[in-house]
Amino acid sequence: MLRAIGVLGGVVVAIALWVFGPQWFDDASQAESQPECDLLSGPCTWEADNGLWQVVLERMEAGDQGMEYQLGITVPKAPDRFLAVLKGQSMYMGEYPVPMERQEPLRYQATFTAPFCTTGADMVWRIDLQDGQKVIENVPWTLVFHAEK
Repeated sequence: MLRAIGVLGGVVVAIALWVFGPQWFDDASQAESQPECDLLSGPCTWEADNGLWQVVLERMEAGDQGMEYQLGITVPKAPDRFLAVLKGQSMYMGEYPVPMERQEPLRYQATFTAPFCTTGADMVWRIDLQDGQKVIENVPWTLVFHAEK
């Protein structure tokens, strides 16, 4: 009985790696192969097939939960469900979806607080753009910023 459970568990793990593994590994390798654009140094702009994109990140005030940031994105075509997903670049700390709110027909904005690591203050975050669950693939940069406590 235990042997059957072990074999079944191994099969489930193998199937999960076969289905989800390429997505996990492609995401990491894609972020590492692109040049970084530090959002706190200035806007990140690029031209895609469908038009001009611009991403701007500004520091706001430090709140109870830490430094607040305001993310602004100008797009050439409005996504259905636009998300910015925070992912740890220097250390894995999970994924934090930030829903983007439409301000104008092609301009979105969100205010968020980046989680910080308790073992050190130097945390680099990556922002991936998504339309619902689908990653927007025309971004030529790895969008990053150094979070402050």
